[in-house]
Amino acid sequence: MESFRTELENPVVEKDILDLEKKIFQFKNNKIDEEKFRSLRLARGVYGQRQQGVQMIRIKLPMGKFTAKQLRRIADVSDEYASSNLHITTRQDIQIHYVLLDRTPELWADLEKDGITLREACGNTVRNVTASVMAGVDPNEEFDVTPYANEFFEYFLRNPICQEMGRKFKVAFSSSSSDDAFTFIHDLGFIPRIENGIRGFRVLLGGGIGSQPMDAHEVFDFLAADKIIPYAEAVIRVFDRHGERNKRNKARLKFLIKEIGIDSFKQLVKDEMVVVNHQTYSIEPKERDLKEASFSGKPKTITSPEFEAWKNTNIFKQKQEGYVSVGLPIKTGDISSDKSRLLADIIELFTKDDNRFSVGQSILLRDVKEEHLSTLYDALEQLDLHRIGFHKINDIVACPGTDTCNLGIASSMGLANELQRLIETEFKSIINTHKIDIKISGCMNACGQHTLAHIGFQGMTLKSNGLIAPATQILLGGGVLGDGTGRFADKLLKVPAKRTPSVLRWILNDFDENKTNDEDFFAYYDRQTKDYFYQNLKHYSAVDNLEADDFIDFGTKEKYEKAIGIGECAGVTIDLIQTLIFEAEEAFGWATEALSEKRFGDATYHAYNGRIRAAKALLTSAEAKTNSHASIIETFDSHFPLFKEERSLSFIEGIEEFKNKPSDEEFAISFLKETEETIQWIKNSRNATIK
Repeated sequence: MESFRTELENPVVEKDILDLEKKIFQFKNNKIDEEKFRSLRLARGVYGQRQQGVQMIRIKLPMGKFTAKQLRRIADVSDEYASSNLHITTRQDIQIHYVLLDRTPELWADLEKDGITLREACGNTVRNVTASVMAGVDPNEEFDVTPYANEFFEYFLRNPICQEMGRKFKVAFSSSSSDDAFTFIHDLGFIPRIENGIRGFRVLLGGGIGSQPMDAHEVFDFLAADKIIPYAEAVIRVFDRHGERNKRNKARLKFLIKEIGIDSFKQLVKDEMVVVNHQTYSIEPKERDLKEASFSGKPKTITSPEFEAWKNTNIFKQKQEGYVSVGLPIKTGDISSDKSRLLADIIELFTKDDNRFSVGQSILLRDVKEEHLSTLYDALEQLDLHRIGFHKINDIVACPGTDTCNLGIASSMGLANELQRLIETEFKSIINTHKIDIKISGCMNACGQHTLAHIGFQGMTLKSNGLIAPATQILLGGGVLGDGTGRFADKLLKVPAKRTPSVLRWILNDFDENKTNDEDFFAYYDRQTKDYFYQNLKHYSAVDNLEADDFIDFGTKEKYEKAIGIGECAGVTIDLIQTLIFEAEEAFGWATEALSEKRFGDATYHAYNGRIRAAKALLTSAEAKTNSHASIIETFDSHFPLFKEERSLSFIEGIEEFKNKPSDEEFAISFLKETEETIQWIKNSRNATIK
């Protein structure tokens, strides 16, 4: 196997990339089974795509923060390896598409030259840490959450406690009680507070959207800032041990909390706090460095109505005197690599190094001098990036849907384009006057956050005369209420997809005609009631009079077919039990390495994982319950009583030591020695059964 040179200065990153290359080679030569390889590559940002033989790459940008140099780097990488397009996600990541699997290590190495990672952008890991795009410039914030969100990202990146959990784990930091980072739908959410001069956070736990949305629980009205990482570590360790691992649709933290109750979960976390790596973890509250803009020319004079409308909808005053932030609505979150490079030039002239991709799939330029606005507008107009309506009704959120996603049922982006045209043609006055969010998902998984929208649309299908047509589930009444609370949209009815624009037209006309002077969309919807909308819209759901066009989805010319894309190479499945033993040995290798580097907490956690994987191998052969770490720990001794007879501790007693003792050097050494012997005992038992 030939290997490229990464030429990276960071040995940890270089090792990561070379390991991905090695695993790709092993997978293609049937040395790793498909499920194991999927888990590994997802944790490195490599995601199967609907189109066979190519991958989607997710680029992890904490808080959506990027520099002009990084934007150019991503654009160049998209040109070299992908489709010359950058797609902004609702988690402030960038996705690029149509990448060959063999080229992903080289692609990653190129990104890392400007400090950009793929690590843990997908998979059962701590995903990208999101934050308010106004963090650090928000006039209403208690303090800038940026350093805290960034430290959270750094602490859990490559952390052994969250590499292969039962499911993903999402975290958000809002800058103020307006909660524009949607903390209430996250596994962990943080809203800044100051109490008696001490910085801290209101902490929310166990929220989520998807097909079964759930509000997060408030677990702290105030938690000091130096406690948030230790607390998060305890939560993640409990989730890792007790979370469901077999039934994917029940594996999120919200389901575990629902199953055992919030009080029981809080007690488990309290118990776990005894053994976390730090009881306090201080984070330096760094002040933002406002750099001088390099533009020094004479400002342009613009007096057009379009410029004034743009200022009304896209400009936000910062807490820094004389500076504003400028929103750029990005249609369906897609911006070409050529346009990205030209935007990078504009950034260097007017804003410098602290700009953000937003959860609304758009871009916020920050630290723009007010006197430069007219000149900036002129530059943006030349790139067609001067559209009005940043995070307004016409700045529609949409997941990729059937364009590239394996799970997509309908064309989210095609529908978004159609609805944007409708709004900007027929309802332009609403853009500035009312807060109405439209969000579209191509399936029930809610990557487009449709359950959180004032007006939400979910891709579905329907049958008519034996034929399948694309359809849209209509949802109304969702959104953010503030201070860590929100409401999930009501499902109304399902209509043929091509009638969705007519449904939206009726809703907006009715809102315009029937709202009272002071009513926002929430108050209007609640007063009219869900049944009012159902009764007035139900005629759109009839399927007995569909026309040929109803069987063609938005953005396509071909007859609709419901299909799940393949997008991943086929592999020969190898012995699952032997694979688990290989994984146990691999985890023990990482433990030994961590011990040599005096990372005692990491060493014991890797060793713990080695024991669990080895135990799962034997329990799998016995067809025992292995749906969580907890079930493996609880059942191993009853299935294999010889283990305790032949060793000084039972399996569960050995794990209890790990759970109850802080990881200092002495304990790490003894725990690793016991782990090595445990894995060897299990290997011997396995070999004895197959002779």
